Amino acid sequence: MEAPEQTRLFETLVDIIAKLRGPDGCPWDRKQTHASLRENLLEECYEVLDALDRRDGSALCEELGDLLLQIVLHARIASEAGDFDIGDVINGISTKLIRRHPHVFDSAAVAGVQDVLANWEELKKRERSKSASMLDGIPKQMPALTYGQSLQKRAARVGFDWSSDDGVIDKLAEEVNELGQAGSQEEKEAEFGDIVFTMANIARRMGIDLESTLRETNRRFYRRFAYMEELCRRRNLEFAGLSLADKDHLWEEAKRALDGEENGRGERT
Repeated sequence: MEAPEQTRLFETLVDIIAKLRGPDGCPWDRKQTHASLRENLLEECYEVLDALDRRDGSALCEELGDLLLQIVLHARIASEAGDFDIGDVINGISTKLIRRHPHVFDSAAVAGVQDVLANWEELKKRERSKSASMLDGIPKQMPALTYGQSLQKRAARVGFDWSSDDGVIDKLAEEVNELGQAGSQEEKEAEFGDIVFTMANIARRMGIDLESTLRETNRRFYRRFAYMEELCRRRNLEFAGLSLADKDHLWEEAKRALDGEENGRGERT
């Protein structure tokens, strides 16, 4: 058993993973591969996001640990295959951060955040092959909303952006009108996609992260709907059999109860 002060060291975690993967280690850990751990890695990322959304510092600490476990485990698997080890991972990101922050680690001068972003994109451009698009580095496996906002952020860094919020809001109205005029299902889907993409652009310009915002809206809907179900159980009502007007009344009652509760805890509404 490691002493408490030793378990705070990164090297201790690396050694634990090595032992788990060793001949006398854990059968489950020993059989894992990069491919078998894909879902675990994704799940841990979402659990970190959930802790962030809930503003739960204790949960965030735990979930970051679970995510770090995945990183060290992948590095160990790669090390056993002779590809790279955790030292290479740390060296790679440290070198990249120093290289992409010449205004901190070198003599480059910046006037503000926009200069930093412009320099960052220029440095990344030098690292890419000449035939590569500046959009190529964005993982296509990202959730569609996040991917859309990331595409727009990259394009905006080189000046491909609306000159004002009014212009993109007018574009949203145009896209909604085109949806109303769409005939085939294929046209409707294409126009609806344009609406969502434009909304993502508006959110980006307003500094709103669509994924976290939508997760918060989903959370509110879940809590309110579950509250309505609980009210029906208390009152011996069958929710499905209620009129739409009665359901609306329950919804408003749930909003008043839960919004007041959340405001009392200082949470977003």
